[in-house]
Amino acid sequence: MFTVDLHVHTVKGSSDSSLLTEQLISEASRIGLQGVHLSEHGGGWTEKMIEENFPNTSLNVITGLEVNTDMGHIIAIGMDAHAPGTHNPYVLREAIDKVGGVLISAHPMRNFFNKPPYNTNLLFKDWTHLPQTAEEAATHELFSIVDFIEVTNGANTPEENKFTLEIAKILNKPGTGGSDAHSIQGIGKSCTVFQNEIKSKTDLIKELKSGNFYPAEGLNKLELHEFK
Repeated sequence: MFTVDLHVHTVKGSSDSSLLTEQLISEASRIGLQGVHLSEHGGGWTEKMIEENFPNTSLNVITGLEVNTDMGHIIAIGMDAHAPGTHNPYVLREAIDKVGGVLISAHPMRNFFNKPPYNTNLLFKDWTHLPQTAEEAATHELFSIVDFIEVTNGANTPEENKFTLEIAKILNKPGTGGSDAHSIQGIGKSCTVFQNEIKSKTDLIKELKSGNFYPAEGLNKLELHEFK
């Protein structure tokens, strides 16, 4: 069993984050988190920066992006810098395929259940014509573009995560978990548990494509359990 938080933001690559790398290392050690994917808004990490910012730690650090697209936020594993036109999910799909990476729909149902004007869901923007069931929501074209769906996000409500899980099950699309942490609070609240050890970006992509993982919650409270 190997636990990875697939959705974390730090001050190094996300302007809206206050999470310092030393805080991430400390908290990961406390809760037993073994790997982390830095899904930064701005990207920018290099191997040298990883070595400088994560010295003398057993935490396996993998870098990537969270891309703001016309169909919501998508985690791109395999890319460390934004490419032209990737606000279009189809262009992003082409870009990630060129590097052999994978795409995860990040928190697709966030704010879906909020009352106007706070129902700012990025997939279903017309609140007067919202899908009434998970079956209806599952027909959104985004889900045919991505490889996986983030079914548990640490910053989402339980209702949003449960509805997202229903969508993933309807589509028979594997679900992942990530905390979406922007500070030390909540790291590992949602995560992904892999059958095999993840040491590199290549390992992460391989294990995701193999399907030998499951979404989980509660690591931050030392109460890890599968989200199902």
